Amino acid sequence: MSDFGKNWKPIRAVRDSQPMAERAAELRSTLRVRDPSLVAARSASSWRTVGAERGELILPFWDDRCILPFPELTARSSRGEPLPDFQQALLLYYLLTADGTPLTGRWVSFADLPDGRMYNAAFQGYSGDEIVKRFEKVRRDNISLYPALHDFKQACLSVGGKPVEIGSASFIFQALPRVPLLTTYWLGDEDFPSSCKILFDASASHYLPIDACAILGSMLTRKLIHSRYAVPSPSPLHPSPSGRGDGGEGA
Repeated sequence: MSDFGKNWKPIRAVRDSQPMAERAAELRSTLRVRDPSLVAARSASSWRTVGAERGELILPFWDDRCILPFPELTARSSRGEPLPDFQQALLLYYLLTADGTPLTGRWVSFADLPDGRMYNAAFQGYSGDEIVKRFEKVRRDNISLYPALHDFKQACLSVGGKPVEIGSASFIFQALPRVPLLTTYWLGDEDFPSSCKILFDASASHYLPIDACAILGSMLTRKLIHSRYAVPSPSPLHPSPSGRGDGGEGA
């Protein structure tokens, strides 16, 4: 996908819609020459024939089931709405990259993914650190952090997270059929601040390039912050280049 440096942020990157639309068109051209039934098998999506040399790839994406008619391959939601260009490209990258590698069940940080170490600080800044910042706005000198942890748990549950026993609170989210994400929160105390990380299955690079993984982490962060349990903030998740507040596209 697009090149990005240490200060790269997915929410800004996806605003450059024309290049992203052009990249999605290139991905469609590559995907059209592949056997769609094999693509479906490797990506754990579904293939349905609807006519001579025509069909549909049905791909779960977060809490929806997206449809990509073949050979057009323009993704739409289950309600028939076309997806934004950056989501189009994300799904096409997944279908092209997927090689059927089994999930490992081993969670790794963004830094441990191929090419992830150089951009890990930026990723942590707009994912785990942003989650802690937003949910712990309720903290005051004499008020426990437990309300913030409670709100984090409720937010995770409200957007489809499945709790697991790691850290103070952890939830697994199924972004794509073979790309789960784990959000882990460690509650702080007087000596150590709270922290949060978004982790990936060690097989993630068999399904997405590194910046697509970053976009998924950013999408999950926004889902949690925009849930009704998050503490409202007057500032956006990422300010627009002009300095005016702009929360970005909804996830």
